Amino acid sequence: MHLLVGLGNPGDKYRNNRHNIGFMAADAIARRHGFPGFREKFQGLVSEGQIAGERVLILKPQTFMNSSGDSVQALTSFYKLGPADVTVLYDELDLIPGKVRVKRGGGNGGHNGLRSIDPQLGTEYRRIRLGIGHPGHKDRVMPWVLGDFSKADAEWLNPLLDAIADNAGMIISGDDNGLMNKLALAIGGDGAERPQRPPTADPTRPKAQSHIRAARPAEPQAKLPETGPMADMLRKIFRKDGDGNS
Repeated sequence: MHLLVGLGNPGDKYRNNRHNIGFMAADAIARRHGFPGFREKFQGLVSEGQIAGERVLILKPQTFMNSSGDSVQALTSFYKLGPADVTVLYDELDLIPGKVRVKRGGGNGGHNGLRSIDPQLGTEYRRIRLGIGHPGHKDRVMPWVLGDFSKADAEWLNPLLDAIADNAGMIISGDDNGLMNKLALAIGGDGAERPQRPPTADPTRPKAQSHIRAARPAEPQAKLPETGPMADMLRKIFRKDGDGNS
């Protein structure tokens, strides 16, 4: 038996938050593989089915993110599952949107869900880190993770969730490299780093120049004389005549 844990916060208020991408992935897997509806159990929502011929439980803790370990511990104790039987899917600030990394063991990286799970389960479970990007400053992290995905995010989020569901068998079999390759192809073709979508342009900022033009030294603007003989001569040279020539 294998346990898939999607992390998030319960309730409609948080449904589309970036912090809830783990719930979204769990739902996508359950739908694709014909799992029955989730039932309230073990302080979470649980569904049971089969993936790649193996019995699989999917858990969405309903204890709020900071207490996710209470739900995980209750279920793993009942079924006598150890860390090797568990995979946790969750949001990762330190990966660009759509990028995925899979590993077993390690630290919690400041993620409150993992911080709650580690003392109760141990650290040697598999982690599927789903990149949501970083807002750029620590003071903006909370509103970022608890903010909803934008419409523009759908262009990478929907293919990613579909690919996770399609390739859930690789999660169960432990083919981590194969899984990461499949997910990278699903959202980027070759898994190359993609820049994060820039913030809305500030209309007060000057337009960007090409790298060649930007590299040129600024040319000083000569100040023309306004009075005196030189000014009179320049006016004669550059005056416009009656038929529009200069």
